[in-house]
Amino acid sequence: MEVWKYLGYGFSEVVYKDAMELEFIEHNIPYLREHELFVFYKANKLKHKFRSDFTMYNKIIVEVKANEAPAFSENFEQTLNYLRATEMRLGLIVNFGKKRLEYKRIIV
Repeated sequence: MEVWKYLGYGFSEVVYKDAMELEFIEHNIPYLREHELFVFYKANKLKHKFRSDFTMYNKIIVEVKANEAPAFSENFEQTLNYLRATEMRLGLIVNFGKKRLEYKRIIV
């Protein structure tokens, strides 16, 4: 929320990620940025992997968006798949692209 208060809306996604990263550092929040996550199929690691915008505390996937379009409908499935693939249980989609900060928590 601090990033939203300071920057508002209208910047590109990477600007918000940079600002969030500074907040995580300042508040000693453990995180990995663009963390490579592997997908398994029947106990076999697949060749292709994906990157979460942030993985926090090694158990929360955070996806950052900056779109005016509804972010949750299209990005919900993406985040849900990341959670299933990693067996993590909590995801968060944060959209800075509207006049009001939007966020959605996903629990599996």
